[in-house]
Amino acid sequence: MLSAFLEALRQTFSPLLRGVLLKSIGLALALLVVLAIALEAVLAHFVDVPSYPWVETTLAVVAGLGLVFGIFYLVPAVSSLVAGLFLDDVAEKVEGESYPNDPRGRPQPVLTALIYSARFFGIVLVVNLAALLLLLVPGVNVVIFFIANAYLISREYFELAAMRYRSAEEARALRQANATTIFLAGLLITPILFVPVLNLIMPVFGTAFMVHLHRRLAPLPAQRGADGHLVIEGKTL
Repeated sequence: MLSAFLEALRQTFSPLLRGVLLKSIGLALALLVVLAIALEAVLAHFVDVPSYPWVETTLAVVAGLGLVFGIFYLVPAVSSLVAGLFLDDVAEKVEGESYPNDPRGRPQPVLTALIYSARFFGIVLVVNLAALLLLLVPGVNVVIFFIANAYLISREYFELAAMRYRSAEEARALRQANATTIFLAGLLITPILFVPVLNLIMPVFGTAFMVHLHRRLAPLPAQRGADGHLVIEGKTL
């Protein structure tokens, strides 16, 4: 697992994935700005500010700090959405460099990828907003944030990587069969979410890591080559 982690980290900052990384960071930042504006609009709508300068200033500072914390808790949700959009770009490049003799995975239909990513975006968003509401409970919200995202991110990224070779049902079954290992992998990468700016690499890094982990946990299913013969792990039968 550690070798997969280090290899994914190397590839994330290498010329191989640099273009995809920059595009994913740009999209993630744009989504975070949109969500921040939406949060500010919600606060302005529901909070009636008295016309006293000191009150307005105090509330502006509190609102600003609230937005900073809010954006921090929104990063995992945004990462899950961006990961689904750039999965095939990242996986294709990682597979080509690390497994050149093996058959390539099957890109997901755009609509399927969007639906799958949107569903996980909603789940991760709700969980992290719940963790944000526990901000006043010292320690508890951090633990929930860490464990919940370790589970959710590792689950989504692994299934997305596996679905390039398997059906959604098969990918889910494979993930369940290796639930402990995949969760531990999630615990390994989730600390990145606590580092501002660096956490924006999660969609690319997490995808690359899970591509490697998927290849280590299970052999590739049989695929048909151009001549009709079965091909497993690059060998024609």
